[in-house]
Amino acid sequence: MNTKDLELKSIDYRKTILEIIFNGGAGHTAGSLSCIDILNVLYNNILDINPRNFNNYDRNHFIQSKGHSVEALYTVLCDLGFFSKDDLSTLNKFDSHFIGHPTKKIPGIEHNTGALGHGLSVAVGMAIGFKLDKQNHKVYTLLGDGELSEGSIWEALLSANKYSLDNLVVIIDRNQLQITGKTEDVNPIEPLKEKFNAFNLSTKEVDGNSVKELNNILANTPFEKNKVNLIIANTTKGKGISFMENEVMWHHKVPSNEQFILAKKELEELKMNIEND
Repeated sequence: MNTKDLELKSIDYRKTILEIIFNGGAGHTAGSLSCIDILNVLYNNILDINPRNFNNYDRNHFIQSKGHSVEALYTVLCDLGFFSKDDLSTLNKFDSHFIGHPTKKIPGIEHNTGALGHGLSVAVGMAIGFKLDKQNHKVYTLLGDGELSEGSIWEALLSANKYSLDNLVVIIDRNQLQITGKTEDVNPIEPLKEKFNAFNLSTKEVDGNSVKELNNILANTPFEKNKVNLIIANTTKGKGISFMENEVMWHHKVPSNEQFILAKKELEELKMNIEND
């Protein structure tokens, strides 16, 4: 998929995220909007994961460690045909499996996540398994930056380095906000790149809301032989909706009727600009 198609896809994905959260009455709105470009590029251009091969072992794998932004993942999986839009519309409804964190009861979900700090350890184990089986497939995982306060993240990175997991691609959604405020106010994590390099990881930074930059960097792994691939994806929380961007209140918040209409209007304008470019 080319850059323009990916950009248009991201707009449609953002509209879907807003719709299902609005109709479902709950959801992690801003975090889903910040990471949707990453998931868009991964699933449409990199991973080669689809309903036909999902049950196969010998393929690439994806673990969403920042499970609270599951609305973004649901949106992409629905678009790929893992389930219908009617199924997706049951988000947060009674007796629906579409809940606020990933569960393997949903087609296309690799692993239950949501308890922050666990997804990376799962991904490390899978990558070790591929190495032992002499498989060339990769394991990708998406982490939140607030999640980096969990000690298990750093323990997992130590193990990943020990086993030279150049088949592991770790992506940090660096939107600089978490549920109670700025990451650097809540529990400072900078300087991130220097810390990751100190763990002997091959670290790169990218504009995490640029599908072009994301595609270029994700298509060129491993960065270095025998080193974990670590991508700091600098994003904007609430990306695409002016009144949601960089506002901590939208970490977990449902738009009102007026806000929903305004957000959709902004996205339509963005889409028209891309189409006419």
